Amino acid sequence: MAKALSHHDLSKLIGSIYDCALDPGRWEHALAGIRDALDAQTAVLHLDDLANDRLLIYRTVGIEPYWLEQQAKYIPEIHARLLEDLSTWPSLDVPHVVSRHIPQTYLETSRYFQEWLKPQGLVDVMSFFLIHSPARLAGFAVARHKRQGIITEREIKLGRLLLPHVRRSVIISNMLDIGTVERAGMAEALDALTCAVVLTNERGAVLHANRSAKHMLQSGGPIQDVRGILQAKIPSASRELHSAIMLAAHDEVSIGKTGLAVLLTESGLPPVFARVLPMAGGDLRAGMEPAAVAAVFIGNAPDEHDAAGMLARAFGLTLAETRVLASLVAGHTLAETAASLHIANATAKTHLDNIFQKTGASRQADLMRLVMQIVPPAGQPGS
Repeated sequence: MAKALSHHDLSKLIGSIYDCALDPGRWEHALAGIRDALDAQTAVLHLDDLANDRLLIYRTVGIEPYWLEQQAKYIPEIHARLLEDLSTWPSLDVPHVVSRHIPQTYLETSRYFQEWLKPQGLVDVMSFFLIHSPARLAGFAVARHKRQGIITEREIKLGRLLLPHVRRSVIISNMLDIGTVERAGMAEALDALTCAVVLTNERGAVLHANRSAKHMLQSGGPIQDVRGILQAKIPSASRELHSAIMLAAHDEVSIGKTGLAVLLTESGLPPVFARVLPMAGGDLRAGMEPAAVAAVFIGNAPDEHDAAGMLARAFGLTLAETRVLASLVAGHTLAETAASLHIANATAKTHLDNIFQKTGASRQADLMRLVMQIVPPAGQPGS
């Protein structure tokens, strides 16, 4: 049995995960740390194109080149099984564990298990979902060798603790249009970003604002500089921002979901979100701006998954209803939605009826107008 992870080691691991937000080239190092902490043989971070059964991003540790090459042929089976299970999944925060969620009868006939996992001595896989929409599936996973045994409650608990940190790092990394932010060119790199970025100290004092953030601060946007302190116009958003900044300063391990997606705008206005990245730890972030404890990234270019998520939070939609809505927002028909989610047409219709009842819409056209009222087109400026 693996020993418990000390707070120091956990803090160091989470620091390496957050460094990946600014330098994606560090993911292999962070994945190695995740693998070792979970007493596993392999670890992967992936972004999948579900429509074409291909991998868009695939960072791995512990997998031999031969097996990496062979895995491509099993992607359709992997996607089909995960999507079938996701159709009834309670939450994206719940891990998928082969030994707990896949019937033994299925494993005995699965080409992926029999021809890829088993020959490597891999006996269990635990997958965590970062993002799921009809077009994309992103997550990270670890696989255990037979000498390590199957996944236990210890690994599930630790994996769930790491999940919001990996999700935060991936989301913020996806907001950036640069590869790596180096200390020497930090100001120039931040100014080149289209999203607004504000670096703050523990009190929330503005240490640096890139061009987009300065424009937002000066034009009456959703954030403001009040006597040198970063504030949101909405008091509740300011409280969450400063709570996240304090956690970032003192214990980034405990930040969890705090500051992951802070809504800065009032109901009825195009939504603008802030995401807080701790800056005091890690090898890369601490050297960028020594006095900064947090970087606040502000932007609003939602894809269909983000749009559906906003409506889901506003109207209390279930995970299954949110997936149907995301597909409809992406422009798919109800029949296409049912096919892509591997559910019956009648089931998709039931989900849509529930969405109508909860949102007050009576037709899909009304639902789309509702989406357009509260969610701006992707790429539209938020200030």
